[in-house]
Formats: sequence, C-alpha cells, structure tokens
Amino acid sequence: MDHSGHGMDGMNMDLPPFTLWRGLEFGGDPFFLVGCLLGLGLYGWAVIRLRRRGDHWPAGRIVAWAVGVLTVALVMCTRLNDYGMAMFSVHMVQHMVVSMLSPILMLLGAPVTLALRALPTAARGRKGPRELLVALLHSRYMRIITHPAFTIPLFIASLYALYFSPLFDFLMESRAGHIGMMVHFLAVGLVFFWPIMGVDPGPHRPGYVMRMLELFAGMPFHAFFGIALMMATEPMVDTFLHPPASLGIEALSDQSAAGGIAWAFSEIPSVVVLIALVFQWYKSEKRQSQRADRAADRNGDKDLADYNAYLASLNARGQ
Repeated sequence: MDHSGHGMDGMNMDLPPFTLWRGLEFGGDPFFLVGCLLGLGLYGWAVIRLRRRGDHWPAGRIVAWAVGVLTVALVMCTRLNDYGMAMFSVHMVQHMVVSMLSPILMLLGAPVTLALRALPTAARGRKGPRELLVALLHSRYMRIITHPAFTIPLFIASLYALYFSPLFDFLMESRAGHIGMMVHFLAVGLVFFWPIMGVDPGPHRPGYVMRMLELFAGMPFHAFFGIALMMATEPMVDTFLHPPASLGIEALSDQSAAGGIAWAFSEIPSVVVLIALVFQWYKSEKRQSQRADRAADRNGDKDLADYNAYLASLNARGQ
C-alpha cells in the first residue's frame, strides 16, 4: 500500500520542512482544543466552588492539572498534529507526551478528589453526578480496568500490538483515526498511572513498594520498543514509508529518531513518578508520626504508663 500522500487527502504533501517554531504554530485539532478548554474550565469551576465555601485546595494541584492539560494542547492543538500525520518522530513525541507525561501531571492534580468535594450531593433517593461518580469508582468495571493485571499488559500492547500490526496504518489513514488513537493513549496512560500515583481514591490502593514495582514493570518495554525502532535496518511502519518530499526527510532516519524519543521518554516519567512517590511516602510517614504524637499527648503517655504497670505486676508476681 502506498502511503505517499496518505491521510487528510494529501494535505501533508506540501508541509514545509519541520522546525520547532513551525510545529508550535496554532492550528491543531478542534476535538482536543474543546476537550482541553473544558478540562481547564471545569477544574477551575470546582476550585472556585470550594474556595467560596471556605475550603482549601492546594495550589500545587492546580498547577499540575493546568500544566498537564496544556501539554496535551501543546502536541494536539498545534501544527505538531499535522506533522505527526507525516513524520514518525513527531508522532512519537505526541504519543509519549499524551500517554506518559500528561497523565502523570493531570493525576497529580487530583481531579477525582476535587470532583467528589465540589459536586453537590443529590437529594435523598436521587442520583446526581456525585453519586454516579461514587458508583463508578466502586464498580466492578473500574476494579478491572485499574488492576495491574489489566493495565500493565494494556500499556505494553498499546506499543507493540498497535505499531507492529495493520491496525496502526488503518487508523492513520484518517484524521479521525489519528485522534481516536491519541484519545486511547491518554486513557491508557491515566488508568496505568492512577493506582501508581495514588493521589485520587480508586479501587486499588497498593503500598508504596508495590506501586514502584508496577511502575518498573511497564517502563522497560518502552525502552525495548524504542531500541527496536532505532536498530531496525528498514522502515517498520507503512504509514511513514514515503514521507512527503517537501519535508526533506528519509524514512529510516526519521524512524530511528522516533525510537530515540520512545527510549528517552521511558526514563522521564519514571523519575517524575519516583520523586512524587517518595514525597508522598515521606508525607504519609510524617502524618502517622504526628498522629502518634498527638495520641500520646492526649493520653498523657497512658500506653507507656500501662506498660510500666504491667511490668511492675509481673515483677511483683515473681517475688
């Protein structure tokens, strides 16, 4: 199959050679533009709602959510989206940002916790948005799609089963297919990192060591995938076999660049998530220590006094 003018009815044929400034020009996909604006707007509405009733919401979470949504906009609402239909390397930047960087930042924004706190409780006997969200969080469906036995294989299959099968070429033949693929990458990233980040409530709340193991179970496959692309001696994906002549690129070198991007990105989220997990672990230990200190203050070290009395009784019995 010749994909020399594939996708968007030949619109890629006259793309000028790629530069970062050309790639960052506004002019991407309206679907993601509306989605990003909605994401920022609804989150802002929820924060304002909390603030008006005197509740606090951490600024760090607001920043994390906003930056996370803006990273999606950066790769999907600019000309990067046009170049991503013709250049494997640019497509891989989109894929890695949307599946690995954006989800981590968005999850650090704790959107589920915010929604549970901001949405009004429905009248007794009725089900409003908050009740539906709670029911979804407790559903069997959510338990399955956030379980490591599901998320880790899905995360890996999103690379190997997609890129090395005819499905990728089929999806890339249309703008709608490309957008659908990117939505899938974002969703997979969110369900994979959700239990690992552990900021929002969810069906699976593994301990910190288990979260780190889950993280490292998926990351090496990204590195192997990147290395496979870099080491290949011929183009492996038909879609990018014949890049438009106006781009002035060669398919194999572009594929090698795509592999390098996939390999590098497998390291970046690992570092970000590890830092976040260690910080959460530290805060959790600190909170437990403070709770223990407060309990001791309230009891007047009653537990210690009881233990001493117990030792004294044993001593008295022994005499």
